[in-house]
Amino acid sequence: MNLLAETPKKRIDSIDILRGVVMVIMALDHTRDFFMAETIDPTDLTRASTLLFLTRFITHYCAATFVFLAGTGAFLSLNRGKTKRQASNFLLSRGLWLVILELTVIRLGWGGGQFLQVIWAIGISMMILGLLVYLPLPVVGAFGLILIFGHDALDGIKLSMVPAGEKTLWTFLHVQGLVNIGGETIFVMYPLIPWVGVMAAGYSFGKIFTIDADKRKRILIILGSSALVLFIIIRYFAIYGDPTTWTYQGNIHRTILSFIDVSKYPPSLDYLLITLGPGMLFLALIEGKSNKFTDIFVVYGRVPLFYYICHLYLIHFAAIVLGLIIPLPTSLLPGGPAVGLSLGGVYIVWVCIVTTLYFPCRWFMKYKRSHKQWWLSYL
Repeated sequence: MNLLAETPKKRIDSIDILRGVVMVIMALDHTRDFFMAETIDPTDLTRASTLLFLTRFITHYCAATFVFLAGTGAFLSLNRGKTKRQASNFLLSRGLWLVILELTVIRLGWGGGQFLQVIWAIGISMMILGLLVYLPLPVVGAFGLILIFGHDALDGIKLSMVPAGEKTLWTFLHVQGLVNIGGETIFVMYPLIPWVGVMAAGYSFGKIFTIDADKRKRILIILGSSALVLFIIIRYFAIYGDPTTWTYQGNIHRTILSFIDVSKYPPSLDYLLITLGPGMLFLALIEGKSNKFTDIFVVYGRVPLFYYICHLYLIHFAAIVLGLIIPLPTSLLPGGPAVGLSLGGVYIVWVCIVTTLYFPCRWFMKYKRSHKQWWLSYL
């Protein structure tokens, strides 16, 4: 029986809605970085409050979902008329462009310093996907799943065990840390494994969106539920899937926080299961939904790179302005105690930031829809 429906020729709203939701949540984490008074690790359950922990935890969904859907978008672009060669060339060039942006425009938005964060990981993953698109879809999917499910087996390889000449390469691949390139120190925040696999898996996942909507919804529910069940099982027994184990915290709700306190750098199997699983369930839930509320997130989801750059500079500018009144914990505002804002204040600033960005994002979405210049596909 052929499950394939008519090849999609337009954007799929559910994907844009989910992407928009995680972009909005992402701004919360970055607002906290610039404005939060407390400098403690929000995942340190010996010090962090439940609300602070959850504020950080909810943003775990951003990078995983965004990288995964970037792969899905690449697959769907083939179904909108691109040849594999055209898709490959675009992925290679756009990936390189993202790496350049990370080292220049985005670096400045953060206030300087060399950090390789999520945009660089997406860029390199896109370039690798640009080569993988020539392979059969099941092979690309298998490659992604092998990296996702197998990379935790590499956790036992510590940087101290790696030969001196290979430490830099291993840091780029699987260990968060500092590298020295051409006399410049760079902090690799997002090692590439398994992000490359996440994007490859997302590319194969795109096939689901060529299936009839009702069947697609059932498959999404099965996949999402299975991911969560698998997360609970392997997290509970703590034999494999994350370098840290959960511990009893003296009460149920804090113990649950320990249970979901998974490793992001690099993203463990547990991390990917608990983020991508609910993402798939959300896609099933939002399938066919359209109202004023979802329309708001569609706006953010259709111009993600434009939003990302704008939100960094707007948050940074707001921090500089407020920093003239209240000392803030940011490297661009040296001197004085890091007074900053309470977590409640951070939420208020976040809502203001996201609301302000809606208007330029809506304008740019409409501009992209009505103009066909080549460079628009790179923003």
